Amino acid sequence: MTERTLHITVAEAESFDTLPEYLKPLMAKAQEAAKAAYAPYSNYKVGAALLLADGTMLIGNNQENIAYPSGVCAERVAFFSASANYPGIEIQAVAVTAINERNQDDVACTPCGACRQVMAEYETKQGKAIPLVMPGGNGTYVVTKNIATLLPFQFEAEGLKKG
Repeated sequence: MTERTLHITVAEAESFDTLPEYLKPLMAKAQEAAKAAYAPYSNYKVGAALLLADGTMLIGNNQENIAYPSGVCAERVAFFSASANYPGIEIQAVAVTAINERNQDDVACTPCGACRQVMAEYETKQGKAIPLVMPGGNGTYVVTKNIATLLPFQFEAEGLKKG
């Protein structure tokens, strides 16, 4: 058996002020969205914001439900909303953030596996990278060049083809 090593490169901003200018309003929108999340069970409020090619910014936040699998993550709310309301308009960037039960908004926050897969499919569908910014904790922010960085072994449609 041969071992392979995967290298993943991300950028890290030391503070909100050092984020690239186009990501600052997007992260601010994600922070607003997190405050309005419906998370009475986990008390972990997540917000997402998308920047579309036409300049539109869309938000999503997590929506929990007592029937646990019926809830939806913030990232999927935002991406599905973009697809439903702005079909064919490319997603230029995404910001994700969270507020924990102590109302701290400086917690490290990464998308769950299901959201990574959904976002990766949209990236593949549009044939263009979607940069992502998320808190790294302690006031820092992590910026990826694309969603594929978060999911190097994504499930792709090619795997469904027979023969």
